Amino acid sequence: MPIYDIAGLKVNIINNKGRTLKQAAPYLAENQSENQHIDIEINVTEERVRQAVAEHPEMNSNDWEYMLSGSDFYTKLIKYNGILLHSSCIVVDGVAYAFSADSGTGKSTHTKLWLKRFGDRAHMLNDDKPALREIDGTVYACGTPWSGKHDYSTPELVPLGGICFLERSDTNFIKKADTKKAVFSIFSQTVRNLGPNAMDKLFDVIETLFKKVPLYELGCNISDEAVDVAYNAMKRSADEFK
Repeated sequence: MPIYDIAGLKVNIINNKGRTLKQAAPYLAENQSENQHIDIEINVTEERVRQAVAEHPEMNSNDWEYMLSGSDFYTKLIKYNGILLHSSCIVVDGVAYAFSADSGTGKSTHTKLWLKRFGDRAHMLNDDKPALREIDGTVYACGTPWSGKHDYSTPELVPLGGICFLERSDTNFIKKADTKKAVFSIFSQTVRNLGPNAMDKLFDVIETLFKKVPLYELGCNISDEAVDVAYNAMKRSADEFK
């Protein structure tokens, strides 16, 4: 039963295999002692996988094991002041920036432009499902093994400098996010099937994000100018929030 360091937590993934085993390999904890404290335990049984495949045969057992293990992690993460945000999260000069939107909007395309624009100053933290977690008063973006079909992730915790809700536009613009719209955007891009008690905790975490992380709406096209527009505004706000 290997132990992993994910989002600053000790995670035990029972029956780990296939895609999850491969993508979790960089997150293996140095200390594999069975006596250490475990924060989150994940156990995706074969019965759960068989049931999922029977209900949705368009996905194979390997993919379902991966999806269910990720769902278990993010559902239990709420206990530790953390949530999933469906987004592409990039790090520039030691600060993380998350771009969230519905699938197919262009999140990964936009962050790839950042990688090209900033070169060695930038790297991908997680291209699909980073964890956002408050630790000792600071909100961090965290790499996780559940990182999309291309598995772009880095096992680290990085201070979160901003969240941008992205939409396609012929011209490039960025503005502070409308509060009501931002609440809906975060709520629609995270795990919501948590149960009544955990839902209260979810809203507490979202409230913390609003207090401690700049939130933006970004309209952009596929251009270097789009990167400059987003980065200049988000970096300035990140510096002001320090």
